Amino acid sequence: MHLATNHPGHVKMPTSSHNLRLGLFAAMLLAAVSTARSADSPVALKNVFKDHFQVGTAINRSHATGTGGGRRSQERIEKDIALTKRQFNQITAENDMKWQLIHPREGAEGYDFGPADALVEFGGKNGMYLVGHTLVWHSQTPNWVFAGTIPPPETADAAPGRGGFGRGYTGPRASREELLERMRDHIHTVVGRYKGKVKSWDVVNEALADGGPENVLRNSLWLQIIGPDFIAKAFQYAHEADPDAILRYNDYGLENPVKIQKLVTLIKSLQEQGVPIHAIGTQAHLNVSTAGFEQMDRSLGEVAKLGLPIHVTELDINSAQGGQRGTGADIAANAQATQGGLVSEADRKLADAYAGIFRAFIKHREWVEMVTFWGVNDAVSWRRSGSPLLFDGENQPKPAFDAVIAEAGREAGVK
Repeated sequence: MHLATNHPGHVKMPTSSHNLRLGLFAAMLLAAVSTARSADSPVALKNVFKDHFQVGTAINRSHATGTGGGRRSQERIEKDIALTKRQFNQITAENDMKWQLIHPREGAEGYDFGPADALVEFGGKNGMYLVGHTLVWHSQTPNWVFAGTIPPPETADAAPGRGGFGRGYTGPRASREELLERMRDHIHTVVGRYKGKVKSWDVVNEALADGGPENVLRNSLWLQIIGPDFIAKAFQYAHEADPDAILRYNDYGLENPVKIQKLVTLIKSLQEQGVPIHAIGTQAHLNVSTAGFEQMDRSLGEVAKLGLPIHVTELDINSAQGGQRGTGADIAANAQATQGGLVSEADRKLADAYAGIFRAFIKHREWVEMVTFWGVNDAVSWRRSGSPLLFDGENQPKPAFDAVIAEAGREAGVK
């Protein structure tokens, strides 16, 4: 199932009779690249790749509301917003649609829709494709969701049902029926509120286990209390709430062959059950020492075998010396991993890495429908010490931006 509405479709390259036109187009792209770093209005990613895939970004509350705060001044927030409008045609809420923030308290009165409403309004005004992130996740879920009267098993792990950034819920638990009802009410309320506006949802996030092949699913409280069918139930509830929405399963580390095989096992099981899953989200939190064409080409090729569209959902490439082996999405872990200064020749290596993975995205454009950067620029990135994005903290394009644009020219016939 492919994206409906605003997606332009995948366009195959024309025959040799159009080579002159393609050559001129490629020359124009490369000329734009030569001036992009100093121009006030550099070429736009959304335009360069419009015949391949949507190009989006995660935005935070300040960007959605237009108000500065914290370490980012009002002037810089306004520049961030201008860059977002210029470069991207799709947006995702970095945090404000996660359960902990949109539904922090129990009951129908426990929702806080203001920030999410602001994001939806921002996207609508600017003609952007909206993605909701995320409905069911082991992290950033309030403790009340799992709380009840049933004593936890003596053998239960203490941490898998983290309430926030590391708080473990170990108290009395809800029953399977109670937790399913809470999940259903939450999904129906949130998805229903934005029906027809939010076009795609990360329904279940990071349910696959890390490590060896022994366990397919993460030992979360969702799994412990409900059982493995919590994933199918979540997709069922989301489809009930908005039958037209694109429903995604989203996970990190899918560059790892063992993790990919776990994904294949999970998705095939869901497909055999008739679960309405429409796309695969691969987060692509990468590291400059390993990211490149070969790694991404192999990963996308394996995921494509599932026969579902691929959405690259949270793209960034860590250039810090620390954390070069990590692909996880834990905030505390990445805060430690993006320390120690940048790797030598960081700009060149980052440019080479981005060029390679975009070459892979273009190669697999039959399946890749969306590429979303996890942040507008380095200053607002959760991995900001690792300088992981195409734009620096002043919203200036880096050599990696030039390299990504050049890949479109390469595909048009310029070697």
